[in-house]
Parts: sequence; structure tokens; C-alpha cells
Amino acid sequence: MKVPKKFRDDVRILFMDTVEELGKSVKKRLTEEHGFTEESFINVELTRFGNGEGKAKLINSVRSKRFFIITDVCNHSIKYKAYGKMHTKMPDEHFQDLKRVISAACGNAIEITVIETILYSSRQHKRNGRESLDCAFALQELQDMGVKCITTFDAHNVEVRQAIPLIPFDNIIPTDPMLSSFVQNEDIDYDKLLVISPDEGAMGRTRFYSGMLGCDIGMFYKRRDYSKVDENGKNPIAEHVYLGKDIDNGQYLIIDDMISSGGSIIDILKKIKNKNPSKIWVMATFALFTEGLNQFDNAYEEGLLTGVYCSNFTDVSEEALKKPWLKRVDCSGLLADCLVTYACNEPMSYILNGRKELYEKIAKFKASKK
Repeated sequence: MKVPKKFRDDVRILFMDTVEELGKSVKKRLTEEHGFTEESFINVELTRFGNGEGKAKLINSVRSKRFFIITDVCNHSIKYKAYGKMHTKMPDEHFQDLKRVISAACGNAIEITVIETILYSSRQHKRNGRESLDCAFALQELQDMGVKCITTFDAHNVEVRQAIPLIPFDNIIPTDPMLSSFVQNEDIDYDKLLVISPDEGAMGRTRFYSGMLGCDIGMFYKRRDYSKVDENGKNPIAEHVYLGKDIDNGQYLIIDDMISSGGSIIDILKKIKNKNPSKIWVMATFALFTEGLNQFDNAYEEGLLTGVYCSNFTDVSEEALKKPWLKRVDCSGLLADCLVTYACNEPMSYILNGRKELYEKIAKFKASKK
């Protein structure tokens, strides 16, 4: 669909350095399929001083334009030099760069929309004891700076939207590209497939995926040792306990929003291996691998793991991309569709509620493999 010129002319899109590769793919789609031109895309110059402070300078004007900023705050591949040493930019610094860009717009844009491919501080969405509410506070900061809409993908807990009830907060689950890639590329026996939730919090997502695939579900719950406290201030997990049916020689698909260290996933893989599975896949929108890749390499070599599906909405190391078990799904089409929908002032309901279309698409994939 070609976007009418009157809408294209009003839009300026900035892909931050955190989404460089994703931005190239989205830009290609927008120009070739939707009629956007180079004028629609702007650049920013991000500078770091020797003491670690920074500044942002917009290369192009956004005066009287609808300004869209896309960033990945979990990108860990960007470095800068301060006090003679190289430092890796962390989420706090990426979020500060985002605010610098908004500040550089000087209030000249008629509307600013921020698209965070992974929501900043999304795991700190609730308070226990004297903890800070980082996610809620960050959303309020953006609202106070004049941001009119915030969009993200697969928020850890979408209820953080209650922090900003007066502006739109769109949470988009990349179910379509993720499941489509899975059913197209894997040899699946749907009669023996179980979709597994790794904890209670992922049950809603698991029910939806199982409904789309037409299979049963299972769940693990975390039994914690409340007599101890770990270095993160939490009661350590004593055991992952399985609730659900067992299928001999079954296939298991573990669903979650993110893989952080991967420790819980590895523990669950070991538990499932005792059930004589033929294949075990893991599907998570965000694969952070904060503790490295060795444990996943070992799981793959030991036959505990068939593959890991993740999106390209957040940064993955070059080393990880070379792994035979990692399947990175291109979700640039979904992001491009979001930008086109916003540019045309169309409702997001088709993107947010496209369940019927996805179900029919998966049904066709399943029928074609029979």
C-alpha cells in the first residue's frame, strides 16, 4: 500500500544507532512498498565527551512534523571512550540518549511518538518493599517531555500503561512473524506438540499460542526457598515443578517474553528431557543471553535443545548469530506496518487484533505440509 503524499510529507522518522540493522530493513520496506522517500528519514549526531557526558544534535529539521523515534535500549554493542577506557552503553545511557533527542527537537515537532522495541526497565514494573518503580517513572518522564504516544513490543507487564493513562500506549506482540517462521521451518507433529509456559506469568501468552497451533498446554511453576535471599534480593528458585500432561516422544515448545541469563530455561529443558521428548524448542521475543551462550551450546550438544526462536527487535551478538540453534526472526515488516498505520492516522486494531488472519495463515501452513 502506497502511503498518500500528504501523510508522507508530515512524517519524519529517526532510527537511533541502537537499531541500525533493523532500521535499514524497515526503511527498505517503507521506500519500496509504501512510497516513502529519503526526505522522510532523518539522522542524529550523538557525541560523548571525555568524562562520559553526552549530547544529541538533529541533522535535519522536524519543525511542524510528526516525529517518530525508534530505539532498542538493550543494545550492548555500542561503545564509547571515557577517562581513557572503553565503555559499553547500557540501557540507562540509551534511554538518556532518547531524552536528548527529544530535547534536541526543541518542541518544534507537532507530535512525537517513541517506539521502544523493548521497553526500558520493563522488568521493574512493580514494587516490592522499598524498590524504585523505574518503568513507570520512565514512561512519565517521556509524557512530561511532550511525547504523545509510546509503542513497544511484548512488554513484560502491559499494566505499566497505568502510569500514563492520558496518552496512548500500544503493546504489540510479534506473534504473527514468530509463529509463521516456526511453522514454516520446523517439522511439527501437532498431535504430539505441547506448548509450555515456564512460569505462571507467561500463561496468557502460552494459551494464545496453543490456541493458534491447536495443541495442548503445560506449565512449570517456581517453588522458591523462602529461607534464603540471593544477591538480587529475591528468594532463590528451589525447583521448577511441571503441571500438565505427558506425551511419549512428544514435541515441546517453551514460550516466554525474554531469555535473560537463561538459567531457568536450561533447568526446564533438563526437566522436559526426562519425559522422552523428540524435540524441544524455545521461543522468546527477546534473547538477551546476559550470561553468555555456553549453557545453550551444551544443551544443544546434549540433545536438550532443538532450537531457539527470537525476534530481531533487540541486539544479538555476532557470535550468537552463528549458532546453529538460534533462529532469528525478521520482524521488520511488523514495525513497518506500525509506522505506516501511524502515518496514515489509521487505528491500530488490525495489528493488535489480527488473530483470525493469523489462525487462517497457520492453518494453511499446516495443510500444505500434510
